Amino acid sequence: GIGIMLGPGVNIYRSALCGRNFEYYGEDPVLASAIACGYIEGMQQNGVIATIKHFAANNQEYRRHATNSVVDERTLRELYFPVFKDAVQKAGVGAVMTSYNPLNGIHSAENRWLITDVLRKEWGFDGIVMSDWTSTYTTLGCMESGLDLEMPSARFMNARNLRPLIESGVVSERTIDLKCQHILQTLIAFGFLDRQQLDPAIPE
Repeated sequence: GIGIMLGPGVNIYRSALCGRNFEYYGEDPVLASAIACGYIEGMQQNGVIATIKHFAANNQEYRRHATNSVVDERTLRELYFPVFKDAVQKAGVGAVMTSYNPLNGIHSAENRWLITDVLRKEWGFDGIVMSDWTSTYTTLGCMESGLDLEMPSARFMNARNLRPLIESGVVSERTIDLKCQHILQTLIAFGFLDRQQLDPAIPE
């Protein structure tokens, strides 16, 4: 009954000690893009939404919540971004997961430049942007960045925290509507609302 796969993981190898290298696609952005696009297309043709991760520059597990990835923009665009961009523009990936690490001082799930300016406006992504598990840190940061879905639960993006921000005009209802739109239009596009998600052919 689950229709969203939390993969593929595609971060470029920077350190041989990265604890997620076993699932990532190597150190060549061109090769990684080709592999990722094939993986995503094959999965999504079977009605399962792929989630490309971890956006962006997630290169180690040790102190992953606090370790700041300092990367200049040219390096990001030439090495770290191509696989994500191709996943969006060539493979039509349905979801993107942000990373734990801050990128140039701002946590990825709360990084407006990363999510709204690059991913959405430049690359045209209109699917779901979700956080990695417990990789959110403030309510307003999540709301303003363009993040749609806080995982695994609404620690910050909940009614208790949001109501005063809406009532004071700090956060607009349109901002919340847009997050709902990204989630619902993606589920609709993949037919999730038109069919039963549990496949009876799969043994329990």
